[in-house]
Amino acid sequence: QAQVVESGGGLVQPGGSLRLSCAASGSISRINIMAWYRQAPGKGRDLVARITNIGHTDYGESVKGRFTISRDNAKNTVYLQMNSLQPEDTAVYYCYVDSVLSGRYWGQGTQVTVSS
Repeated sequence: QAQVVESGGGLVQPGGSLRLSCAASGSISRINIMAWYRQAPGKGRDLVARITNIGHTDYGESVKGRFTISRDNAKNTVYLQMNSLQPEDTAVYYCYVDSVLSGRYWGQGTQVTVSS
């Protein structure tokens, strides 16, 4: 059974850092794109960052220079290092996995709250 599981969310003060992790397992294989999206209350789901299987990355404008996406292909895991967090980064963060063979999957989401 395919699973996409995020971890690492929580409460952090402005200026702080968090690291999110997302592991794909089960029947998911030959992963091409792994990505993070986020959705704030009352807003749509927006791209935060994505990374291909050969390491090409793209970032949303609002997080460039502050967030870094990386992945471990052997573990089917993607990470999001978030630095200099601000209250406007508060959202539910979702992991997205696009597999050549298995299809597309979303994680259940992890809450990130930036507040003093």
